[in-house]
Amino acid sequence: MSNRLAMEDSPYLQQHKDNPVDWFAWGEEAFTKAKAENKAIFISIGYSSCHWCHVMEETVFENQECAAILNESFVCIKVDREERPDIDKHYQEVHMLLNRRSGGWPTSIFCTPQNKPFFAGTYIPPEPRMANVEGMGFKQLTTIIAAKVKENDPKLFQNADEISAFLNHHEQPKEASILKEEFVKNFMLQAKNNYEPKEGGFSVAPKFPHASTLNALLSIERLYQDTSAKAMILHTLKSMKKGGMYDLVDGGFCRYSVDNVWKVPHFEKMLYDNALLCELYAQTYLMYQEESFLDTAKEIADFWHDFMSEEALFYSASDADSEGEEGTYFIYTYEEVYEVLARHGYKNIEHMMEEMQVTHHGNFEGKNIIRFESGEKPAYFEAVKILLQGLRKTRAYPFIDKKIQTSWSSMMINALFTLGSIDAKYTHRAIKSLDALLETMYSNNTLFHTTLIHKTPKIEAFLEDYAFLSKALLSAYKFTQEENYLIHAQRLANKALEEFYHKGDWHFSTGEFVTKADTADNTYTSPVSIMVDVLLSLGSLLEDEKYTHFAFKTLEYNSYDLGRRPIYSPYLLQEMLRYLKGERVIKSNGDNLQSNSFELASLKYPFIQLKQSEDRNFMVCGDKSCFANTENVNALDELIQNSF
Repeated sequence: MSNRLAMEDSPYLQQHKDNPVDWFAWGEEAFTKAKAENKAIFISIGYSSCHWCHVMEETVFENQECAAILNESFVCIKVDREERPDIDKHYQEVHMLLNRRSGGWPTSIFCTPQNKPFFAGTYIPPEPRMANVEGMGFKQLTTIIAAKVKENDPKLFQNADEISAFLNHHEQPKEASILKEEFVKNFMLQAKNNYEPKEGGFSVAPKFPHASTLNALLSIERLYQDTSAKAMILHTLKSMKKGGMYDLVDGGFCRYSVDNVWKVPHFEKMLYDNALLCELYAQTYLMYQEESFLDTAKEIADFWHDFMSEEALFYSASDADSEGEEGTYFIYTYEEVYEVLARHGYKNIEHMMEEMQVTHHGNFEGKNIIRFESGEKPAYFEAVKILLQGLRKTRAYPFIDKKIQTSWSSMMINALFTLGSIDAKYTHRAIKSLDALLETMYSNNTLFHTTLIHKTPKIEAFLEDYAFLSKALLSAYKFTQEENYLIHAQRLANKALEEFYHKGDWHFSTGEFVTKADTADNTYTSPVSIMVDVLLSLGSLLEDEKYTHFAFKTLEYNSYDLGRRPIYSPYLLQEMLRYLKGERVIKSNGDNLQSNSFELASLKYPFIQLKQSEDRNFMVCGDKSCFANTENVNALDELIQNSF
């Protein structure tokens, strides 16, 4: 028999509807019951494509003994962290406070009946001997907690009160530092210290793509012709697309690589990773004309269009697991690849198999991930890829989380507009997706965070939704010059300032949980950094200094950390450089801007806006003045350089 989660829209909560645990969704019903019955609260936070969330469901939440303990002595609450990032953010801070290290998912939180947390963990196996876990297993831990709460153990409740008091403490801002271009030197030193020269990237295993770091390096190279920045970008992007973490068959990046060479991925695919990497590969192509980068960007966009969208709206994620195992959909046996190549008449099969790294013993648990160590796909692969896709079609596709999220969808729309400067079909897709997103998620002057297609959204937007949607709208304006997009971006920015901004500081949420917005680019780019981007763009395009002022105050508020640890906030560093160096606005008539979109997108200076005017030539303008004009779009790089 299903539990209460059967009534929820969230795909993640739906995954747990048949657990023997008596789950509640987040809400007053659960907290009222906990107080009335003097029961501890267990809060479990995860998301639908999370591998270890599935493991904990299988080993703990489907375990009748664990479920019996929970049902007897706890009120149990399930939270989808993608649906409620405000709740997740709050409890990640709890985990950091209690454990002195960052958490992850699944997140396991234990609270008093008054909902004051006192214990935080991640995956907790039923028995301590499982998975080489030290300390107590779930059964022992919950049994002890239940007894202590029932006995009103004074030490436990005192600890919970102290934790809650600490969480409600607000730090004073650090002394501001003068914003200086010299911050770049510190960033480059820190980036080089983290850089892994053999395979690229900024860590050893597990390896994440760090798109914001690479994006900042790209801007630094464009501003200062820094050869080391260029080397780190190109080597990392070439290494990442060899195959493994990058799916050469269907397209799209998996979330991270579990090894040091980007070969063996954690197979889930997230919209935010793919959007940011699509944008990065497209931007890097525009600078260096490396065709394989353009191919990768297009393959990412096409994968999300073909596999992960409906009615021009983008799904949030696909799972790592299918048929009960991780990676089953993605990997191949030697025999099945050999047989399909032979059946289609290929002659030099052994050589082809060797190039694709398909062997008898395999490169992943006895089977094979397709990969080209050279980084170059042979000419035959375009046809072979279709055969490999055919083999996949005989298998169960991983679970797809069909939530539509405003922030993540906006990231992909922004990437599509960049691709559209190279190939106009992506501009058409971007416009269609942006219009669909606005129609779905913006209603009665209210922006919403997430929903399912054909469902009415219920959860109002957070700072990240305002930030990334505003940025997508400004990209739409840049590449179409349709003023309604600029007006809508201004409207959203005004609302964000009103709701989330206070004297240079930003909140992520202001509703049930008032949480501080991060400036660090963690899982993806900080919404604070994106808001600075949006405000600087509005200040330039509208010639309105108040937006530039709010951007400056945000940079100033964060200047102490930005000067000392810029590696944590690469996008904010990039926006600081933009503020210091200044924007350049290219003005011309609509026909000129449209017909030269590729050349304008390829300009070397990284901080460019486009604005339609009556000019027959191209005008190069800055703050309150124009510097030069030319009929020749190819002369713009030199004119911009000479304007400083």
